[in-house]
Amino acid sequence: MARQPKKQRPEKHWHRGGCHCGAVAFEVRTADEIELVDCNCSICRKTGYLHLIVGDKDFRLVRGQDALAAYTFNTGAAKHLFCSVCGIKSFYIPRSHPDGYSINFRCLDASEFKSVVTTEFDGSHWEQNAGDLAALESN
Repeated sequence: MARQPKKQRPEKHWHRGGCHCGAVAFEVRTADEIELVDCNCSICRKTGYLHLIVGDKDFRLVRGQDALAAYTFNTGAAKHLFCSVCGIKSFYIPRSHPDGYSINFRCLDASEFKSVVTTEFDGSHWEQNAGDLAALESN
């Protein structure tokens, strides 16, 4: 049986992002062609959050650890982090991927990406649909 060629992973690059006032800054490593998740749960809908989910090795906080405040609700599994100065939630630790980060794509420069595809997720019925979320790639 012939061996299938290993599927080549897209090259990843570091992108800078942050909150509105600049107190919190981060870098995220991802491909230039990405897929976002548009969730309709109560907090995502009210904040207009567009999820770019990455592994913990693909995220680094540049500044602002001391400016971050946390908010939890429901199960308390998700750690919603926001800037205590301007209130922007530019990233957080999601319930669905506790070993990674969800980056708010709106806190990145969209012009740096070659292709952006958005997929809707029914987070208002999270328990029934959580299995539909893609697993994190191994780093």
